[in-house]
Amino acid sequence: MFSMASMTDVIFLLLIFFMVTSTFVFPSALEVNLPQSSQTTAVKPSTRIYIDKDLKMYATQSDENQEGDLMPLESGQLEPFMRAVHAANPQDFIAVYADESVPYGSIVEVLDKGSKIGLKIVLATKPVSAEPKAAATEPTEKPAEEK
Repeated sequence: MFSMASMTDVIFLLLIFFMVTSTFVFPSALEVNLPQSSQTTAVKPSTRIYIDKDLKMYATQSDENQEGDLMPLESGQLEPFMRAVHAANPQDFIAVYADESVPYGSIVEVLDKGSKIGLKIVLATKPVSAEPKAAATEPTEKPAEEK
C-alpha cells in the first residue's frame, strides 16, 4: 500500500495554480449596465452592437462555436457594418446592448439605420428580479377583530 498524502498535495497545488491563472483571463465583452425589463425573448443573435456610457460603439460577430472579438465602430462605420451583416445573412437578428445612461436618441439612431437596411434588431435588457416586493401601504399584521 502507498500513502495518498503526496497525491493530495499535488492536487491542491494544481487547484491553486488553476485558480490563480484563471484570474488572468479577461472577458472579451464590454461591461454595459443594461436597463431592466420584464419581457424576455429566446432570440440568440450572432451580431451584437454595444454602446457604452461614453457613447462609444463596438460590434462583435459570433458563430455557433465561439464569440468574436470586439471591433470599435465609428459613427460612419455603423451603416456599412450593418449592410455587410444583412448581406451575409438577411434572416439574422442584431442585438443592441446600450448602457442605461445612453441617451434615448442615440439608441434610436442605431435602430433607425438598421430599420432602413431591413435588419431585425432587438434591444438587450437585463431581467427584473423575480422576488416579489411588498407594497409599502399593505399592513404587515391584521388588526384584532372587536367583539
